[in-house]
Amino acid sequence: MSRIAVLFTAFWCALLALAVPLQQGNTTVADLAKRVTHVGRGTWYYPSAGEGNCGYWDSNSDPVVAIGIARYDANGGANCNQWIQITNEANGKVAYGKTRDSCEACDESSLDMSPSLFEQLSTLATGEITISWHFENIDWSP
Repeated sequence: MSRIAVLFTAFWCALLALAVPLQQGNTTVADLAKRVTHVGRGTWYYPSAGEGNCGYWDSNSDPVVAIGIARYDANGGANCNQWIQITNEANGKVAYGKTRDSCEACDESSLDMSPSLFEQLSTLATGEITISWHFENIDWSP
């Protein structure tokens, strides 16, 4: 009987270990499930034209993003330096950009990207694409 009790206990301990949330950095799977995916318009701009709202000077080759001004203002710029995963809905290509500016012409679901970032998803001649995107965890970096 004692041998069966040990096996039974070991089995339940293993099962409980599987029930513990997985960790990825400081994030649990439950946190990732709360992620909000936005669908909107993706365009490109020249960040080298001036200092972004986040206070940085970036080049056209930096993978940077400008979020809609309403979203930027609503959180007081708290998304500055936060990475965003962006997917081109037409071809499935994925790229990552760092939030460094706000976009006057963008609604809350749209993003303006540096030329080098946009080119990871489509050609500059395309000009505008449909994208889905979400913020990565604040401490995440590609």
